[in-house]
Amino acid sequence: MTTDSDSNEMRLQPTPTPDDKYDGFPFQCDPSSSRLASPEQTAAAATNVPDGGLTAWMTVAGAWLVLFSTFGYLFSFGVYETFYALEYLTNHTPSSIAWIGSFQLMMPFALGIVSGKLFDSGYFHWLQIIGGFIFTFSLFMLSLAKRKSVLSDIPEGLGMGIGLGLTFVPACGIPSHHFAKRRAFAIGMTLSGTAAGGTVFPIMLNQLIPKIGFASAVRASAYVVLGCLVVGNAMMRTRPRPVRAVPDIKSFFSDGAYLFAILGTLLSTAGVYMPVVYLQLFSIQHSIGSGIAFYSIAIINGAGAVGRVAGNYLADIYGPFYLQVGTTLLTAGTIWAVLGIHNVATLVVVSIFYGIFSGAWLALSIACLSSLARTPDEVGARTGIALALGSFGCLGSAPIQGALLTTDFLWIRPIAFSAAILIASAVCFLCMSLLAGKRASPRH
Repeated sequence: MTTDSDSNEMRLQPTPTPDDKYDGFPFQCDPSSSRLASPEQTAAAATNVPDGGLTAWMTVAGAWLVLFSTFGYLFSFGVYETFYALEYLTNHTPSSIAWIGSFQLMMPFALGIVSGKLFDSGYFHWLQIIGGFIFTFSLFMLSLAKRKSVLSDIPEGLGMGIGLGLTFVPACGIPSHHFAKRRAFAIGMTLSGTAAGGTVFPIMLNQLIPKIGFASAVRASAYVVLGCLVVGNAMMRTRPRPVRAVPDIKSFFSDGAYLFAILGTLLSTAGVYMPVVYLQLFSIQHSIGSGIAFYSIAIINGAGAVGRVAGNYLADIYGPFYLQVGTTLLTAGTIWAVLGIHNVATLVVVSIFYGIFSGAWLALSIACLSSLARTPDEVGARTGIALALGSFGCLGSAPIQGALLTTDFLWIRPIAFSAAILIASAVCFLCMSLLAGKRASPRH
């Protein structure tokens, strides 16, 4: 295992000022101490923040590879949903099949509290190794699944979900060890790996499954995942983090803006991923060219890279709150627009706009939760708790949409449900924005 840092390296960095950008991911916290670094210590440590350099950018590249091959792979579930519904598990409803993808979508956020805490405690590489092994092993086991029941795909939902849950938050948070002024940009670049993986793996699976069969196609993708994880872990390095005060968790739940943020996140996750899971199936059901239908998920994720980077960039300039309201409403609009898809051109346009707005929604969700922290010591705890609670929306989203769809493929029902619940979440985000604007905080 790669060693984290030399013992003689200084263990403190400056306490963020009101002008600092949000971190977006957990700070190091020593549970046995509430002592903050002294001004002299933090000033001395300022020179130790590299904010770039070979090691820093290699770490970003390594984290990009991890997210490319894990969270990015998750976005290929739309390919699996289509294959299962039409060929592999034809005796099951879309709703029962969708539980697999819903569990996968939930776990990166639900396990964020655990993996974030272990990451802060210095177990970064252990999380990456164990989580990566579970994810890859489960993917290889999936290739052995038989055409019998949804239970045969437990490795895909449970194993891959747990593996991803252990690696996601640490991979997103590791750029904060190496960047200060350009931290938001570095995290945005890292998150673009999820969009790239969501572009490559759906194309790969759609091309290989008809040619070499389901089992061989899954194994081929598993070898790509394995290679990316090995190289990515070899490239990443951690640095010592400062000792921070233990946050007061109870105070979070007396903060109205934060409670509306949690509710908005919960509602959003129940509707936002509908096109990721079902758009390819919708396109095939409506006799849109199967060739371009197979690329719809790849188009969504390619456009999502633009939204993720742009969302972080704009949040640094204008603040994330009202931007989150706007992108949530625009995402709801593009889900409604799915009903207007009737040819290749409309499919491509809707896929691009949905990818951009939903990608920005993800980046801004994390930015909003981070910016609601009253002190830097609360950033990780507030973000992790809100994402964990919001993840329950992911768990039920695709099955509910599948139940509304039925085996008769009544598309108006899941589309109307998903768009309406996103509009409701936008109202929650608006309340969050108004309340956050009223309270006195150096981060607003």
